[in-house]
Amino acid sequence: MFPTSSELLQTLSALSDAYEQALGTNDLEKLDSFFYDGPEVVRYGVGENLYGAEQIAAFRRARQGGSPPRTVLRRSITSLSSHVAVISLEFQRQGSQSIGRQTQTWINTNTGWKIIVAHVSMMKEYS
Repeated sequence: MFPTSSELLQTLSALSDAYEQALGTNDLEKLDSFFYDGPEVVRYGVGENLYGAEQIAAFRRARQGGSPPRTVLRRSITSLSSHVAVISLEFQRQGSQSIGRQTQTWINTNTGWKIIVAHVSMMKEYS
């Protein structure tokens, strides 16, 4: 069905862990490096729609204090090929009972794996 080598899963897991580390420390340079550097990249956040690497970087720089601290509750990695994968997370922000969700589509470029599409949302109590 989908190609999943242990090496590919280890690589993607390490990227996901590194992304979470950079997010938690608000390492803007590192966070920028995870995203594809072009106008094609899209990031839908809890309260913003960002198109292109420049908008994503500008949003992060304007965000006071960075992302609220969070704990990853569950991670799922689906590799669609050796060059495309989706990493999905459930998380909980510290001090909140709400569950958040994050989906990132990663592509393997000539400069390494990069996020091309990302979406972050918070669940409501009832939908």
